[in-house]
Amino acid sequence: MTKILPPGAMFALIACGTVLGIAGTDLVLPAVPSLPQSLGGTIALAQLVLAAYALGTLIGLLAFGELGARFDPRKLLVWSLGLFTLTSFLAALVPSIEWLIVLRLAQGAFGSGPAVFAPGFISSSNSHDKAASALGRLGSIESLTPALAPIAGAYLLALGGWQISFAVLGSLGLAVAVVTGRYVASFPGRDRAPAPHQSYMTIIKDRAFLRYALSQAFSLGSILVFVFGAPAVLTGPLGKGIQDFVILQVCGIAMFIAGANLSSSLATRFGTGRVIATGTCVLASAFLLILVYAAAGGENITVVVAFWIIVNLGFGIRGPVGFHQAIIASHGDHSRGAALVIASILGTAAIGTAITAPFIGMGLWPLALASTAIAFLGLLSFVVLRPSTSESHR
Repeated sequence: MTKILPPGAMFALIACGTVLGIAGTDLVLPAVPSLPQSLGGTIALAQLVLAAYALGTLIGLLAFGELGARFDPRKLLVWSLGLFTLTSFLAALVPSIEWLIVLRLAQGAFGSGPAVFAPGFISSSNSHDKAASALGRLGSIESLTPALAPIAGAYLLALGGWQISFAVLGSLGLAVAVVTGRYVASFPGRDRAPAPHQSYMTIIKDRAFLRYALSQAFSLGSILVFVFGAPAVLTGPLGKGIQDFVILQVCGIAMFIAGANLSSSLATRFGTGRVIATGTCVLASAFLLILVYAAAGGENITVVVAFWIIVNLGFGIRGPVGFHQAIIASHGDHSRGAALVIASILGTAAIGTAITAPFIGMGLWPLALASTAIAFLGLLSFVVLRPSTSESHR
């Protein structure tokens, strides 16, 4: 007999799967400096443990996006979780750092499956307004992971060494995989199969998809570039403590959650296009304020946090409905659509971080300049790629 899972429990399972993929970086992060002492190698080689996971995630996003367009995403989700579990346990048993790097590549690839399939499951099992709201809740849960997982990782490292984090990831992955496999029939199938000729390229050529995907990627990418560079800037040229970065993150995450939970209701009242445009304008304008303040020599963390709160409120308002619109614009090809959006976000963050890295020692303004430029690219994408139809009234 088919086992039916209540909608709330199904959402919780989807959230657990996506959080595991994110925690694959953040839970392991505190253990990285100790890896050369335990497994040999250098600290530079240890950094590849993080880089390999990021590269594996990017490969997995595109691979699962393609597989999800060809096969049942429900079965692929179970396989993704199962293989993530296996590689997590194997990673705890490696004899050298080189083997850990190889397994981290595989772990990142397998752990990306839930992120690819989650938007499609949520969109298919909810009405338009409820889907956007659910994506907002999912984003709120996911945003807590980078803040809480490193704390848990530091505790696990002190408790029993670097292997414990991988054992915990494996145990959690096993639990989620087993429950998901048991209730997999409760998850919605595809609304309709993508057209046989559909591919990544046909989706990319769609103007509406590009509008939502690029504005989403540049908006979130601008925030990630700032987050990735902020610890080095605060503790380096600004002479602050790491606790100031923690305050920045906590305040930003709290405001994102508040905005994300308002996103759907605001879209219902004022229109999706207007909410996305407004949120993107708020985000870009707040980054511009940070840039002006930094260029003027400002270093007061309270002022930066105040502007940062506005940045995250803007993205919280536009993020969930923006992502949902990108999924809709993929015309039923949810797996490929979600994979392209998430890969674009990661690519934007990676390129932006690489460009700003040589200038980190100059202070806050280069980082603010990069994030401001990327944020305005998000606004430009949404405005310039406006279709000739009455989409603005959607």
